[in-house]
Amino acid sequence: MSSIRLIFGFHAVISRLRQNPDSVKEIFLDSARHDQRARDLTKMAESQGLRLILCDSTRLASMAGGARHQGVAANIDANRSHVDIEDVLDTLTESALILVLDGVQDPHNLGACLRVADAFGAHAVVAPKDRAVGLNATVHKVASGAADNVPYIAVTNLARTLRELKDRGIWIIGTAADADSKLGSVKLEGPIAWVMGAEGEGMRRLTREACDQKVSIPMMGSIESLNVSVSAGICLFETRRQRGVAE
Repeated sequence: MSSIRLIFGFHAVISRLRQNPDSVKEIFLDSARHDQRARDLTKMAESQGLRLILCDSTRLASMAGGARHQGVAANIDANRSHVDIEDVLDTLTESALILVLDGVQDPHNLGACLRVADAFGAHAVVAPKDRAVGLNATVHKVASGAADNVPYIAVTNLARTLRELKDRGIWIIGTAADADSKLGSVKLEGPIAWVMGAEGEGMRRLTREACDQKVSIPMMGSIESLNVSVSAGICLFETRRQRGVAE
């Protein structure tokens, strides 16, 4: 099986260039883009000696399968994919939006979480190395390409990583059914990391304690909880809605 995969979107391609330039085989850029982001990307590609192919938006749309490509795509070697959270944060040109998964073990759930993270512009998905499914073939299939567009960062100590995010000025919001604050009544401004607990168990104690705030999703029906990917999608969408950002 070929290890060459396509990624698209400026934050995905620029993050890859900063973190793993050797894994980038070639970059495709919309020839109609002459803005600062396109110029910065061009300089980065030239400094790395990478092949930059100018093409029209129709070709990019075809390559991306109709997904939102922002005018840029790249072929990468997926076998060379180590990413650190610091690398991701250092490349951002907007307030961080991170999705943290505390021990999701179902590959279908992880794949779906990656899809909603990609759909709503999350800059990375963070999860613990232990007691979590990790990226496997099922996850890649369910994610439908999102696993290569959104950096997936497996960390040794999740609580410590959350503290490090707080040190970078990121507000940590955990989702919990017993939280007093309701989604929709909370202002979601500035850098944010949303924390979702594992299926059935929710967040672990140390993870809960690391959160700056806990929020619940209002429920109107008879069910008591939502699938983790559904919860993630709702929270990420509400964040983007409040920010009014559609880059």
